Amino acid sequence: MEQQNTDIHSDTDTSDQEEPIFKHTLAGKTITVLGTAHVSKASADKVKELLETGAYDGVAIELCPSRYSSMIDPDSLAKMDLFKVFKEGKAAMVIASLALGAYQQKMAEEFGIEPGAEMRMAIEQAEAGHCNIHLIDREVGTTLKRVYNNVPWWKKMGIIGGLLGSVVTSEKVSEDEIERLKEGDILETTFSQFAEEAKELYTPLIDERDRYMAAKLEQIVTESDNQSILAVVGAGHLKGIESYLAKDEEITSSEALHEKAQSTIEQLEALPEKSKWPKFIPWIIVLILLIGFGIGFSKSTDLGLQMLIWWVMINGSLSALGAALAKGHPLTVIGAFIAAPITSLNPTIGAGMVTAAIELYLRKPNVGDFSALRKDTTHISGWWKNKVARTLLVFFFSTLGSAVGTYVAGFKIFESLVK
Repeated sequence: MEQQNTDIHSDTDTSDQEEPIFKHTLAGKTITVLGTAHVSKASADKVKELLETGAYDGVAIELCPSRYSSMIDPDSLAKMDLFKVFKEGKAAMVIASLALGAYQQKMAEEFGIEPGAEMRMAIEQAEAGHCNIHLIDREVGTTLKRVYNNVPWWKKMGIIGGLLGSVVTSEKVSEDEIERLKEGDILETTFSQFAEEAKELYTPLIDERDRYMAAKLEQIVTESDNQSILAVVGAGHLKGIESYLAKDEEITSSEALHEKAQSTIEQLEALPEKSKWPKFIPWIIVLILLIGFGIGFSKSTDLGLQMLIWWVMINGSLSALGAALAKGHPLTVIGAFIAAPITSLNPTIGAGMVTAAIELYLRKPNVGDFSALRKDTTHISGWWKNKVARTLLVFFFSTLGSAVGTYVAGFKIFESLVK
């Protein structure tokens, strides 16, 4: 790439349009960044209005590849290999994604507009005008993993509670509140109460994505032939994106700008390294329990047997209760009771894997269940009605029950040893 000036000129448009917008001139090319509410009809109309002018030859949208694929191929969920999801440990991620989608869909239904309507409009108008489409958001799975990794363990339950609460709440949302979603996108809105209070959540959820999208826009400028690009993003990202673009105004060559953008993208796409010591915790717990059983039997056979009974009854019952709460098949509930005490002593397999496999065998979801998954999960009853969602709940609740049972039974066992 040849040397060229990359001075950035910022021009915030303060005209009477409702949607916030700003412009940057970068490397002789114009980037117009439009802030939208992801469930606002006004935002979709503004996108259409701008693209119908024919002033843009490139459109950048706040979507990652997986969300884009899901948007243009609504039946993509029907292609999901559910057992593979459990085997690869992605069940929690799928549940989180469904909860986020359900929250967005529920709000959108109140106002008769599809979630992400402004993104759909951008895609449709770009295709109609033969504009290049650029995806500038980070993969949602990567963001959620970095969020989860960044939050202390005692706050992780708050995140899960926030997700579940967003699905089960019956509160109506006013149109004014929908418009105020311009202060952030669907991820931020769901966790807004946490993001405002916790820097460890704000950084991966908001700030990192501002940096990422700014870098992607710089990459587009240096790699594509587009001269005038319209970027459609949640309005809560405007200030951050503008700030990060401005920070690179001192870079004087396209090569350097491209290298800087590529480096930032690679850094922010990296999955957090998992600490090695947590992997040993389950094995340490197993070792402690086995030592406890050994001490119990050494004191008396009756005490040892009593400890085994407590272990089986507490661990098995709580896991079975979880499967029952998820409305699993009766044989799945029985399977949870039998599997939990055994799998809790074998960290390589969890009770949820066993119960999910049983549920899938006994109540195999059909194509209709996968196709209706997105719609069914917008209502709390739909999670139990849909076979796919219900299997996810069986996995989650039976796993949670077994985990709680391990600690409750463990304390009970060691309490008996010190008496």
